[in-house]
Amino acid sequence: MVALPPVATPPLHLARTAPEHCPVLERDRAEQSQLRRLLPELLELERLMHRGAERMVCRSEAAVAVDDLQLPIYSVALGNPNRECPAILLTGGVHGVERIGTQVILGFLHSLVERLTWDASLTRLLDELYVVMVPIVNPGGMYHNWRANPNGVDLNRNAPVDVDCDVGRSTPLIGGGQRFSRYLPWYRGKAGKEMEVEAQALEKVVLRELTPRPASLVLDLHSGFGFRDRLWFPYAYRRRPISTLAEYMSLKLLWERSYPSQAYQFEPQSQHYLTHGDLWDFLCIEMQYDYKQLFLPLTLELGSWNWVRKRPQQMFSRLGLFHPMVPHRQQRALRDHQLLLHFMLKATSSYSAWLPDSKSRDSLHQAALNLWYQDLL
Repeated sequence: MVALPPVATPPLHLARTAPEHCPVLERDRAEQSQLRRLLPELLELERLMHRGAERMVCRSEAAVAVDDLQLPIYSVALGNPNRECPAILLTGGVHGVERIGTQVILGFLHSLVERLTWDASLTRLLDELYVVMVPIVNPGGMYHNWRANPNGVDLNRNAPVDVDCDVGRSTPLIGGGQRFSRYLPWYRGKAGKEMEVEAQALEKVVLRELTPRPASLVLDLHSGFGFRDRLWFPYAYRRRPISTLAEYMSLKLLWERSYPSQAYQFEPQSQHYLTHGDLWDFLCIEMQYDYKQLFLPLTLELGSWNWVRKRPQQMFSRLGLFHPMVPHRQQRALRDHQLLLHFMLKATSSYSAWLPDSKSRDSLHQAALNLWYQDLL
């Protein structure tokens, strides 16, 4: 295997990265064939990295050994890296069976790469914004079609955050994260052990790319829950509201005013269940309390139970609960969420226009309490 070379961040957003410096592993024909069969998303990401190398900064944040392969965790960045600009991070593939989230991000990256060759308005937008993507956080899990990583650890139960049953609500015995066995789902890993390499790589990207900035948003794509698409915000470890509740309420209202026909359910994750070890809870606490920074992560939870309802035989497939197995439904999923991703870019670049001020903060906070936290009032 060829070692993954480091790629330095250019000092200006107009700097270019030569295609030959894009940190892509060289593979023989057998490895290419193996990945084409088991992890085609990685090959597509590498193709896009080559296609857009002159306009992106590409890095390998870590590598995961699986069988005879080294599977890199890539990050790509576009736009203006100036720390005075806001930033947005798009992530997918935290759970290896949830391939559709990765595919949505890859479709969006493909659109950006192609539009940058002709779309002056997109170029102007990226002059004011920094966009970072980690489309495949868990390449080993995706390679095996596992929810967990190759060590059997569920990355979204792996962070050092425990459920706070502050209003008498408990976490599901197994689904909220367990330490009994790596052979059972939702395994958190051993207590007191460092986070898995994939979780550490994601934390590294967040701290390097999103600090210090005036504002940073995140959209993490998942599937496997519910009959409708949901936008969830932290916390998952407690029912009590987050300190940035007014900001989330303002973003919700901005989205619904801008696109009144949209069908996403915008809500705190804790309305449905509590979990140990949520990565975004951990990173949110770290960013807001250690770095004193405005950091607004969201999870897009695709309503994958609809795919099962329309095609019940998917229940007998390992991917059936998490992925649209019919081609036209997959194409629809890839198409339907592009508007949300574009909105997220524009909302991040124009954050100062919708963030609550001192006059509106209290009323937005109270409105959010009335909507989402009636049981606490």
